[in-house]
Amino acid sequence: MSVAAANSRLDNRYLEALGPLRPLVEDDSLTEIMVNGPEMVYVERKGKILLTDIRFDDEAHLLRVIDTIVSSVGRRVDARSPLCDARLLDGSRVNAAIPPIALDGPLLTIRKFAKDPYQVSDLIGFGTITQEGASFIQACVLARANIVISGGTGAGKTTLLNVCSGFIPIDERIITIEDAAELQLHQEHVCRLESRPPDVNGEGRVQIRDLVINSLRMRPDRIVVGECRGGEALDMLQAMNTGHDGSMTTIHANSARDALSRLETLVLMAGMDLPLKAIRQQVASAINLVVQLSRLKDGSRKITSITEVVGMEGETITMQEIFRFESRGADPATGKIVGEFNPSGIRPKIIDRLFDMGVPLPPRLAQLFPDRRQLMQEAQIAAANRQQGNGANQGPGSPPGFDGPAGMVMPPSMPPGFGMPPGRPNDPRGGR
Repeated sequence: MSVAAANSRLDNRYLEALGPLRPLVEDDSLTEIMVNGPEMVYVERKGKILLTDIRFDDEAHLLRVIDTIVSSVGRRVDARSPLCDARLLDGSRVNAAIPPIALDGPLLTIRKFAKDPYQVSDLIGFGTITQEGASFIQACVLARANIVISGGTGAGKTTLLNVCSGFIPIDERIITIEDAAELQLHQEHVCRLESRPPDVNGEGRVQIRDLVINSLRMRPDRIVVGECRGGEALDMLQAMNTGHDGSMTTIHANSARDALSRLETLVLMAGMDLPLKAIRQQVASAINLVVQLSRLKDGSRKITSITEVVGMEGETITMQEIFRFESRGADPATGKIVGEFNPSGIRPKIIDRLFDMGVPLPPRLAQLFPDRRQLMQEAQIAAANRQQGNGANQGPGSPPGFDGPAGMVMPPSMPPGFGMPPGRPNDPRGGR
């Protein structure tokens, strides 16, 4: 039997074990599957939550399906550990909660991912971002900027992180660190690490923080952390500040400013007694860009701002917004949110790094923010050309500055060869 046939047979057996969930898992139009006990199964389609007519036989049937899912990736869920994060074989994220903490029966939530990962062209087609904004993010990734993707639950942070990771050149070594492996990178040189919960005896736990520390010994060009939600934020900042430029992560926050405030809180969760100013200095020097995602009222997901971290002023981290989404209300016919994603007009500090590294800019941004050094060179060349032009207009025998109409002119009544004698006429030391 060939390997492809064996994998196909394994997939079929796995899908059959999912029971009533199989048609939902195979439906590419769904983004979320939510099971609230054996009697209620909800799905999310195009940003809207819908109740389905799918049912499980009983609670035991649902528990068997949950156990199949979590055990296939080496996890377990039982009365002693009733919470579990896992994934389907296709990479979709799974969270399970069973009694005694789930009061009305087992709960199962599946965050589905497309079989063919979204590309930047897909996000532009969805209206999540414009071509200009995507080109700016791509330029920042190529220039090895440290990027934090911020947003609420279900805003599309992991999808955008996957797209941004796709901008990394293929000749760089990438280390990905996640709670449940979700990223689907196209590069070949990728090392994937996944955290591990404790075993039945409470031992053998491997946290995200341990993996971040270990990744520094793996000669990474880029470190991509699926989500910072604890003390690993401190180690991530340390990595960004010690030569591992171009790293990326996601964080739950409602705005770019809130993202930096939450980073400070997560660093304090590491248990290190650091002064707040020192933490802020670490954040300001490590993070270059914060990309804010939002899930709007109509269910659409959009990048609402791209903000640059400039530095520190006193004890405050200074930021400037490079792009912003300006909403113009909802379309009465369709109910869709209408707006534009435009540059704010503020010159990004990172522009100079892009010019230094020879990274091309989007045409509109290149017009808004030209290279200052190139402008100075052009001004010097223009000044030199003007000087050469002035020299060409001078007469062949006249000294510089005496060929024009301005200056002293010999009176017509004075004969040639005569002029003002030395000294002044009334000067006792000179004159006649």
